Amino acid sequence: MRSAQLNVYRHDRGTRALITLAGEIDLATAPLLCSALTTCVHDGIRTVDVDLTAVTFCDVSGLNAFLALSRLATDAGATLKLHYPPLTLARIIEIVGACFLLHELHATTQNARPGNPGRASV
Repeated sequence: MRSAQLNVYRHDRGTRALITLAGEIDLATAPLLCSALTTCVHDGIRTVDVDLTAVTFCDVSGLNAFLALSRLATDAGATLKLHYPPLTLARIIEIVGACFLLHELHATTQNARPGNPGRASV
């Protein structure tokens, strides 16, 4: 069994950070995600935008991490928003009532991102 891999890239601009994730988010990689986003909040970042364009898989561990990190950010007076989640993740976020995680009201399968039918256009 191969282990999942997640690459995390951070680009800061003032008090805003863009976190670009590439790979799989699961039980093995969620701690890396948590560490990166927690560091943003502790560094005084007020807005954390997470680009999920290159995420190929996200299980409940990833969703739980995003929910916990959103609460951490909110408690610190910051915001965390997800951009371009895989459609399956966007749908699960919608079902569990966590649309506040998404940058804007996310699109469902009818409004998939142009050029990439497997992504929600948020």
